[in-house]
Amino acid sequence: MRDITYPPVIFTAKTLFKVLGMKFQMSGTENIPREGGAILAANHIGYVDFVFDGFAAHPNKRLVRFMAKKDAFDNKISGPIMRSLHHISVDREHGVESYDQAVEYARNGEIVGIFPEATISRSFEIKELKTGAVRMAAEAGVPLIPMVTWGTQLLKTKDHESDLKGRGKTIGLHVGTPIEVTGEDPVAETEKLRQAMSALLDKAIAEYPISPEGQWWAPARHGGTAPTPEQAKKLDEEELIARAARRAAKAEGKKA
Repeated sequence: MRDITYPPVIFTAKTLFKVLGMKFQMSGTENIPREGGAILAANHIGYVDFVFDGFAAHPNKRLVRFMAKKDAFDNKISGPIMRSLHHISVDREHGVESYDQAVEYARNGEIVGIFPEATISRSFEIKELKTGAVRMAAEAGVPLIPMVTWGTQLLKTKDHESDLKGRGKTIGLHVGTPIEVTGEDPVAETEKLRQAMSALLDKAIAEYPISPEGQWWAPARHGGTAPTPEQAKKLDEEELIARAARRAAKAEGKKA
């Protein structure tokens, strides 16, 4: 793929992060292949995760094509940028098209970034994963690479005030050993991916410069005050119900 926009975007981002005094903890970046396709499966803890996740591939001079919500592509400002970076638009009503495009990208030697949790984790733990990442990697015949990002929730996440300037913040990017998948048992292989991501999460929290004890942005299991996975699931369900109600009210308003 011809990349005209990606290099200057990366340069600008790195310059901005340096000006803001942001620090990065990185491990396992050697697990990103120097050539050939792969599916990079990352956790989802904040709205700006994809901005940082791609940096884990830079030591090996690779670019990541992320699967992102269609809304970002429909926006007048972000849309042209997302398309110029060759990211993949995900329309949940037409998910097969997005899936097929991701498989094609990976087959053609691209690294495709995906968030198998689908939505942001309010507990900051690894949620139940969708099987799409495993099925894509198996169909494309490429490795599945687990990854965990940590610290992005401090910038912008659900239910908390944003701090997008991120002055002095530390972002952890930890990449795991590639997982070979066959697709014969997507559920079992997805559980293997979840376990790998959970181990990376524990590593990220343990190595983070700030103790998780008593912090809103840390899992309850690590002494933080974030909702437990069970509490987070209930909040997610309530959010879906409220969203459906808003859509219904909007539809009724148009009819009137």
